[in-house]
Amino acid sequence: MSRIPLSPPIIAPVAISGPRPLWSVMIPVYNCASFLPEAMHSVLQQQLPEHLMQIEVVDDASTDADVEAIVASIGQGRVQYYRQPENIGSLHNFATSISRARGQLVHLLHGDDRVRPGYYQEIGTLFERYPEIGAAYCRFGYIDERGQLKYNQALEISQAGILPDYLLQISERNRIQYACITVKRATYEQIGSFYGTTYGEDWEMWVRIARHFPIAYTPSILADYRHHVSSISGSKHMRGEYLVDLLTIMQNIQQHLPPSQRKTLLKRSKKFYSHYAIRQANNLWHLRHDRNSTLNHVRQALLLHQDLSLYVQVLKLLIKVVINKH
Repeated sequence: MSRIPLSPPIIAPVAISGPRPLWSVMIPVYNCASFLPEAMHSVLQQQLPEHLMQIEVVDDASTDADVEAIVASIGQGRVQYYRQPENIGSLHNFATSISRARGQLVHLLHGDDRVRPGYYQEIGTLFERYPEIGAAYCRFGYIDERGQLKYNQALEISQAGILPDYLLQISERNRIQYACITVKRATYEQIGSFYGTTYGEDWEMWVRIARHFPIAYTPSILADYRHHVSSISGSKHMRGEYLVDLLTIMQNIQQHLPPSQRKTLLKRSKKFYSHYAIRQANNLWHLRHDRNSTLNHVRQALLLHQDLSLYVQVLKLLIKVVINKH
């Protein structure tokens, strides 16, 4: 079995009969034991009863700690635990998490992220108010390894509601992190799970959902996404490899767009992420003085897109690298 599915894995309907919980909070983990207690506490503190919320940690054969013992200690029987027989990779672990979810609404909360008080109440209200939606998400914060807020995601709309013309907006650049979004299980059953790459695979999913369903949003900041170098995304950022994955995702997204919009949106995406890459390269140089990673960012950015403004930013950065200046 390939660690990276080449097409969306199928999510079969729930096999059990009888009452189902409204929520399934599925916590996929791999070697993030130092952050897992905070993620679990953030859910448990919202005190939704078991008949309304399934909570389960899905462990991709972690080696950094006894994850089962952590779950038992913090969950006190309230949180279920499932361990993969062997490490199968993040995408298959996400598909397992969704398949094991019994609830109508599935929240994939990664083991290094967290939710804030009121997340489930407010997101649940959006699903009640707009039954036609396939997913709903909130504004969120970016936190560091210590849990300190770095900045908040930009505002989409000032009042809660369905996002207008969202397919075109989300197709230009990713505006969502896993921690902030909840998806109907029926949505995953219709369109499948994550595939293609191990960075940016969520972006393609949000586009896929927006192609088939309206998506609702609340401007309340109710979740936190943790960026750290030991995560998949963090390590790929360090090496600049995320830009290769993003190009694959951009190409996969094309199939979900109206033909008349494809070239324009692809060009916008390439421009946005090339400039983003140079900003990241600057940050990397200032923080770590890593010449190879910085230059790799520059190479990948220029392969993605070129314009005068980008050339100017690249030149300024290269001067810093040549004279070894922070």
